Amino acid sequence: MLASKRGIIAFSSIRSSTSKVCARALVSRRDVYESMVHRSNLHTSRRLLAETVKVPQMAESITEGTLKQWTKQVGDHVEADEEVATIETDKIDVSVNAPKAGKITELLAKEEDTVTVGQDLFKIEPGEGGGSGESAAGASTAPREDKSETAPPPPKKEEGLDPAPDAKKDAKAEEPTTPPPAKDAVTSAPPSQKPKAKDDKPASKPKEDKPSPPPAAPGSRNETRVKMNRMRLRISERLKESQNNAASLTTFNEIDMSSLMEMRKLYKDEVLKVHDVKLGFMSAFAKACTFALKEIPAANASIEGDSIVYRDYVDLSVAVATPKGLVTPVVRNAEGMNFVDIEKEIAALGKKARDGKLTIEDMAGGTFTISNGGVFGSLYGTPIINLPQAAVLGMHSIKERPVVVNGQIVIRPIMVVALTYDHRLLDGREAVTFLVRVKEYIEDPRKMLLA
Repeated sequence: MLASKRGIIAFSSIRSSTSKVCARALVSRRDVYESMVHRSNLHTSRRLLAETVKVPQMAESITEGTLKQWTKQVGDHVEADEEVATIETDKIDVSVNAPKAGKITELLAKEEDTVTVGQDLFKIEPGEGGGSGESAAGASTAPREDKSETAPPPPKKEEGLDPAPDAKKDAKAEEPTTPPPAKDAVTSAPPSQKPKAKDDKPASKPKEDKPSPPPAAPGSRNETRVKMNRMRLRISERLKESQNNAASLTTFNEIDMSSLMEMRKLYKDEVLKVHDVKLGFMSAFAKACTFALKEIPAANASIEGDSIVYRDYVDLSVAVATPKGLVTPVVRNAEGMNFVDIEKEIAALGKKARDGKLTIEDMAGGTFTISNGGVFGSLYGTPIINLPQAAVLGMHSIKERPVVVNGQIVIRPIMVVALTYDHRLLDGREAVTFLVRVKEYIEDPRKMLLA
């Protein structure tokens, strides 16, 4: 009777434990199902919120460009107005920014693809924190999954999962029965094997008798083909157009830089302290050109059809070298600026050019160009006209040379300047007169106060 009661109690306890395990399994499955449904709904709602960003309007005359670089990739979070891609055009590089904060979900173009204005470029899911909602949902469901996984109790030793202590001892006792190969086995080899090792040496001699490969030719003959960027293509087209259309001619002169260098030496520290800008030679040449252009208005004119357009203002195009090519940002109304104003404007435009942040407005127009090849060590050269302009002034490096002054041979810092002009607009007399006026203003800067 007592034995039957014990059996009934054991059966009821087993049934109770089995029902608890089944209940835990049902709870775990329900939690996993709810998590999957929640994630699916969240993913679907996010996909419905994704926005497509198109190629922006770049300029009136630009309808397409080359997708040069993706600065963000799929899955990256971006803030509002943060740069996502860069489009290269024949004039400037255009940055494509995110319209709002969110996560990039899809890129619809590849690098080096040609894209047009209004074309779909990439997709973005709006949201702050870069998909924090989804990660939070995953984090909230993780503890439940961990609990469900750790719910089953660890098996007991009585269930036969752990080996018995006697079995472990027997296993350890059986391990050393298979001894590892000893070093003595190698040394105890019969002596008859040693001559074989000597006989193997002559077998390698035929390999040495093979002819050695011919020595490599000195130097490299590799070739690399690189696609021209749009700016370089546009520059080449413009320069060839200038060469084909303009009746170009170049005249030269020498300028004694002693007076200008002395003036710069006296005032550069004061200008830097008061105006926070370096006083260079470009401002002096720019100002001298504005005065010379007033006297020779044809050098500030251009040909449009069968007409000549004369201007009473001077927009100076200043050539700036960038890694992608030569650009010519414009200093507007330079005739009304002083030395410091011109230096500030040139410095600001030069920084924008080197940073790749020039806009179409910064380079549009221009009535006269100044190019300073002297910063690279050029002794003299013939600059090419920037159509539709009529002339371009080329500055070069300063070299000490012996010159005759009042019958005496003295050493003076000399710069060779060149003026390339369109002979359709300027005759030789006007071109030479223009360059002589620039020479006079630079050799005696005080004359610019009287002009």
